[in-house]
Amino acid sequence: MLALHVLASGSSGNAAVVENVVTGAGVLIDCGICKRDFLSRCDQAGFDPARIEAAFVTHEHGDHVKGLGVVLRGLAKLGCQPPIYVARGCVANSDALAKVAEAFEVRELATTANAGATASADGSAKAAARASVIEAAGVRVIPFATSHDAAASFGFRIEDAADGDAIGYLTDSGVVTPAAHVALADVRILALESNHDPKMLAAGPYPYVVKQRIASDAGHLSNGQAAAELAALVSASRAAGQREPQTVVAMHISQNNNEYSLAKRTLEAALAEANCAADVLCGYQDRLTSVR
Repeated sequence: MLALHVLASGSSGNAAVVENVVTGAGVLIDCGICKRDFLSRCDQAGFDPARIEAAFVTHEHGDHVKGLGVVLRGLAKLGCQPPIYVARGCVANSDALAKVAEAFEVRELATTANAGATASADGSAKAAARASVIEAAGVRVIPFATSHDAAASFGFRIEDAADGDAIGYLTDSGVVTPAAHVALADVRILALESNHDPKMLAAGPYPYVVKQRIASDAGHLSNGQAAAELAALVSASRAAGQREPQTVVAMHISQNNNEYSLAKRTLEAALAEANCAADVLCGYQDRLTSVR
């Protein structure tokens, strides 16, 4: 059985832990927050950060990696030195990650971009993605390509190696890639980006070029895009006789171009339309959200 602890989610900093509830071990996804907040929210979640057995980087933007080096040094003092899985291009494109690579064990995060080209109803993309499975903390982490303006960007499917429990994790993607759609099916917990409301973005304070970037295919998913993907996942899972999500966490919600309540209502409406009883929660910028 898995638990998802969203320590922070938003444009000011992101970090999450997936915990193997049986063993207490876990894996870290991104760390764009300070060590104080990281440790405090791990404590609130009841998770021992010294049990982190691997760290995964979605991409190199500062809100996902700026706290990683400091946190890793803090973990090292606790006797915890997990390998960091990150794309080589992300390291080359980030001073923060380059410093991490100088001091800690960094392993190449293999792209599954080609899997997207083979995605079909028979799950061929999922099969291709499994060739890149990474095992740590009693879980299997399967990376898939996302669509973001970074050197490389990933989402993850995380499976309990013992009982098959699964979490889907997708943030920072302008569209849902075919590989992502396949990988996010048949999960119990779904962490799905619901970044902005298009009307709020258009009327908001950002420069036009930034608005274009956010709304582009290499930007961020809107509430409506997230809702459409959620409905499609429920429909596909139901048709295939797979499990439907029990809990959906709206991720990377913009504090300038969205509202937590609006993102939540939009996803709830999509679930209601699909006759799915999943709960919808929000990942917050400044406080913990845990799902077990």
